[in-house]
Amino acid sequence: MLVSWRYTGEDALGLAFNLYRDGKKLNAKPLAFATNFVDKTGVAGSRYTLKAVTKGKEGSVEAETTALKDGFLTIPLQKPPGGVTPDGQAYEYTANDASVGDLDGDGRYEIVLKWDPTNSKDNAFSGYTGPVLLDAYTLDGKRLWRIDLGRNIRAGAHYTQFQVFDFDGDGRAEIAVRTSDGTIDGTGKVLGDPNADWRSGPEERPTNDRTGAEIKPDGTKVAKTTGRILKGPEFLTVFDGRTGAAVDSVPFSAPRDPTTDAPTTEQMTKLWGDGYANRSDRFLAGTAYLDGQHPSIIMGRGYYARTTVSAWDFRNGKITQRWLFDSAAPGVPEGFGGQGNHQLSVADVNGDGRDEIVYGSMAIDADGKPLWTAKLYHGDALHLGDLDPDRPGLERFGVNESPKANAGIGSAMVDAKTGEVLWTTPTESDTGRGVAFDIDPRFPGAEAWASNSSTLYTVKGKPIEGVKHPPQMNFGVWWDGDELRELLDRNKIFKWDWLKGESKVLLNAEGMTSNNGTKATPTLSADILGDWREEVILRSEDNTFLRIYVTPYPTDRRLVTLMHDPVYRAGIAWQNTAYNQPPHTSFYLGHGMKNPPRPNVVAVKVKP
Repeated sequence: MLVSWRYTGEDALGLAFNLYRDGKKLNAKPLAFATNFVDKTGVAGSRYTLKAVTKGKEGSVEAETTALKDGFLTIPLQKPPGGVTPDGQAYEYTANDASVGDLDGDGRYEIVLKWDPTNSKDNAFSGYTGPVLLDAYTLDGKRLWRIDLGRNIRAGAHYTQFQVFDFDGDGRAEIAVRTSDGTIDGTGKVLGDPNADWRSGPEERPTNDRTGAEIKPDGTKVAKTTGRILKGPEFLTVFDGRTGAAVDSVPFSAPRDPTTDAPTTEQMTKLWGDGYANRSDRFLAGTAYLDGQHPSIIMGRGYYARTTVSAWDFRNGKITQRWLFDSAAPGVPEGFGGQGNHQLSVADVNGDGRDEIVYGSMAIDADGKPLWTAKLYHGDALHLGDLDPDRPGLERFGVNESPKANAGIGSAMVDAKTGEVLWTTPTESDTGRGVAFDIDPRFPGAEAWASNSSTLYTVKGKPIEGVKHPPQMNFGVWWDGDELRELLDRNKIFKWDWLKGESKVLLNAEGMTSNNGTKATPTLSADILGDWREEVILRSEDNTFLRIYVTPYPTDRRLVTLMHDPVYRAGIAWQNTAYNQPPHTSFYLGHGMKNPPRPNVVAVKVKP
């Protein structure tokens, strides 16, 4: 039986522990190294108690827990009933992406889960969808509340990005998300006009896009508008984590149009590049410490052409806008529009103590001003962290899908401080997948690979001879006892055998499944329990429960919980955004790593 526990950013450097099972002390000497212990005689149901030891003196109880039976924690779900669209199409619900936060201030994480209707849509395609729902569950399986975003928020991977974070510093997390008329909060209160229905009917609008278009006999392309939300008010709403009650709402920025809630086709096309919301309704979200001390809400709108990013503070029950970046605004240099990805990342990339926003192939400074652009254009995958321990600062690895615009670059490693392109790989078509994880101890730093070739690269961009890259390139997880990262794909965890050039299955989560089609991403993967290794949350095939899988492997490495690393914690906040990506750390976490610096964190007292 493996027992593991937290080592926090506030714990003393040499803090040790005593571990008890059912009242019996298990360790001969205080445990001063790794924060896990293998109890060879422990069984499911055994009760473990942890006590801190400081200067040889044992303190009070730090934590208590009961051993899991099967290596996972099951959380039952209250699956919503399905419905029928205005055109008579039935839909059901599937459990989708999740995030975590301490919603009630009890010191434990709760789960906020998004329910997607089975008729959710990519922006390129028309059609009605059912409403998106957000549920909150305790780790004991109690549902705290349900938020119904309503019929005026379309369902799909690019529409609803939600943030779970303690934005006001009261010791409890809030939920921030885009809403509209008809959204119902966790107490049953309706926001805006409860009778408003802003969904479009069966019209046609001209388009130059291939995907989702209907080609007329004369060769012209049109986009259907059925089910799209092309007008009506939009809000940014912050909800109370305890009750799901809406605390405050403000007009969403940037709006579809600054002059009207009902822009014409021509107005939308002029502003965003099309008249049917394929570009304007592509949203991203994150959380950033823009002043170095307090978290701010980040909301992005658009990335194929015009790009807008807004920053918001939530203090004393009110939302205020900190700044708005707009690639089309006067004074913004060329090359900042059209650079966004289907995700973003957040980190202090220039060492000024404040977070910046890495928005695909460009970056925005903490004050909302343009920082740099690599002009690599749009991409589907993004990785930001200390990928190369030999270089100062952070690196950004990503893939791109515009070889005609960026001179044939399929993937690139970029200096996250300056935007300097360090190395690239070529392509003639869209490169849809790519990752950067340390999987081979023979080469310092993270290895990188992408779908545009079979080559596995070192962090310096040199091909590793004699081996093809792993077939898995969706997600990573720190799972076993070493510092290398394992590969998470669908409902399995793999270990890369660098000598044989093959992936070995470490976990096969039978009866469970992943999200988001071929993206094959987990409901959530994060360090939410025990020591620094990551847990994996998956949904059941019938969407009636979640399972939180915990590692069965011991480790000799002691690390502060990854949730106290600012880059990693921001990564958990944005993980649910659009094309989900795995989190990384601000320090190099890999083979041959040095002891990372202590995180600068302070525990917040829960306010009444």
